[in-house]
Amino acid sequence: MEYFKALQELLKIERDEDFKQYQALTERIPVTIRRTNGLAWYPIAIRNTELSRGDYMSVEFERTTHHELSHQFRFGAMVALFSNHDPADRLEGAITYVGGNRCRVSFRVDELPDWTRDGKLGLDLLFDNNSYNEMERALKEANERLTGPQASTDDLVALLTGRRAPVFEERHNYAIGSLNEKQQEAVNKILAAKDLAIVHGPPGTGKTTTIVEAIKAMLKKEKKQILVVAPSNTAVDLLTEKLATQGLNVLRIGNPARVSDALQSLTLDHKISTHSEKKEIKALKKQASEYKNMAHKYKRNFGRAEQEQRKALFAEAHKIMKEVERHEQYITDQVISNASVITCTLVSANHYTIRDLTFETVFIDEAGQALEPACWIPILKAKKLVLAGDHCQLPPTIKSRTAAAKGLSMTLMEKTATLFPESLTLLEEQYRMHTDIMNFSSAAFYANRLIANPSVAFNTLFPGDQPFLFIDTAGCGYDEKLEESSISNVEEAQFVRRHLRMYLEELALHYTKDSFPSIGIISPYQEQVKTLRPMIEEDDVCATFQEHINVNTIDSFQGQERDVIYISLTRSNAEQQIGFLSDIRRMNVAMTRARKKLVIIGDGSTLSKSEFYMKLMHFAESLEQYQSAWLYLTD
Repeated sequence: MEYFKALQELLKIERDEDFKQYQALTERIPVTIRRTNGLAWYPIAIRNTELSRGDYMSVEFERTTHHELSHQFRFGAMVALFSNHDPADRLEGAITYVGGNRCRVSFRVDELPDWTRDGKLGLDLLFDNNSYNEMERALKEANERLTGPQASTDDLVALLTGRRAPVFEERHNYAIGSLNEKQQEAVNKILAAKDLAIVHGPPGTGKTTTIVEAIKAMLKKEKKQILVVAPSNTAVDLLTEKLATQGLNVLRIGNPARVSDALQSLTLDHKISTHSEKKEIKALKKQASEYKNMAHKYKRNFGRAEQEQRKALFAEAHKIMKEVERHEQYITDQVISNASVITCTLVSANHYTIRDLTFETVFIDEAGQALEPACWIPILKAKKLVLAGDHCQLPPTIKSRTAAAKGLSMTLMEKTATLFPESLTLLEEQYRMHTDIMNFSSAAFYANRLIANPSVAFNTLFPGDQPFLFIDTAGCGYDEKLEESSISNVEEAQFVRRHLRMYLEELALHYTKDSFPSIGIISPYQEQVKTLRPMIEEDDVCATFQEHINVNTIDSFQGQERDVIYISLTRSNAEQQIGFLSDIRRMNVAMTRARKKLVIIGDGSTLSKSEFYMKLMHFAESLEQYQSAWLYLTD
């Protein structure tokens, strides 16, 4: 069918662009730069080796320096072990664990090559073909289900591609006292849905709480294992923790790079390592390792008899490891079958440990940020699908502008929300923002349907403080500057600092240092963040409250909130070009991070061609909170 062929073509365009950018970051670039870009660990030390499943060896590595550098190493990613002596010395493997400055890598070898004993070693992150392969496989299977000889209109694939409508049982009335009316409605719709339910959760409306309660209700109703997935490890971990605190038996598949101690006990690795049969497995592995060590003594200059002895020792070691594999598979199957809820990322839904499992219900959280081809990986395992998220916030991250423009940026949640409004529940009551901060977002993105819970509706930081403020820098001569691939505006950054200083001094009259409000300073542009950060850190007034202030990009603030948010819009040019700012979903995220105070600073003249920003300025005027920056410059 054209539907999936079109997705496959878009995925190919994205894959090619991703690989092109990867090559630009790695080819002919020194290891020190690759390390800075998060694509290499160097130098590293081998801390442990042990036999693994089949013909594999598991090796534990540790970063010995540069611990402060962030990295992109993740569970399942392919890496290459290398030596600084010879570029030809490379051995490829897959990451099976990442935590802190240590990682484990599985290599398909009986022993590590001789060159690993000399010189400095490092690990290079290889291009992530695995994720693309999994998405490609899922799209092919989905197409086969739709057009092949076993195709059925009852299948979830037929529904999601618009060939039939969703079906609901008689409405449920499962009362949960802690939920508001719309959250309760969402849970009941999930219970009543035979195949599809959608929970649209604007900022602060308690989407996660609603999903957790729905999962608990589903388990009570059907008593069948549920798969819960999300596009990022961070989103998966949040749900995993929430579900576990409700007393559910949760199993976290995969291993995120920075897993908390609380979540470590929920991972498959940990549950296997603490199983009652693990001691027996350890003893068998030790025995196999001893046989291999004996075999390695016959490494060079040996005759036929020694060769036969070496062969026999390796054969015995492999025989023992086959027994280990059977034991480990039994433990794995037992741990998985005992779990009420399995959680993982979209791609990890085809992890080898759960590859052959199917589920009555699959939940996809943060579906508004999920690439559609990745969503099909868990969907193919389900009879019923629950999508939760907000397609009015940040879209999926896409490397190729061509693929995005041709439709890859359109999520499955957006498509199904339009196709099947009867499946959707909009959560309307939010528990984060003052009404004045909420109202513009509500009008622009949610058809004026949001309401503020009384607990937050009129919260201000001190009597007389205004929650919403737009400061127009038009005419101030604050011109933007292009820095490589990003944009900065030094004069606007200086103005942000000036205004922040004044506001901090005012806040200090009402708060102690310990009770001081949290403050976020954000911009759509990375270069503006780089300009702002040292300015704020080095300012004497701002430095006093540094522990309460965070400066970062809008994307980095997704899912977070602060008492006070400053937004530096950055763009200021005679051509009225706003570039990145035209993605108004990003602005929706930015504005809705604020609880009690939102200050937006930008050039109204540059923004005036955009209907969205004109409405934003008119909204500020309606609150009598539209000001010119000149007001602060003429005192």
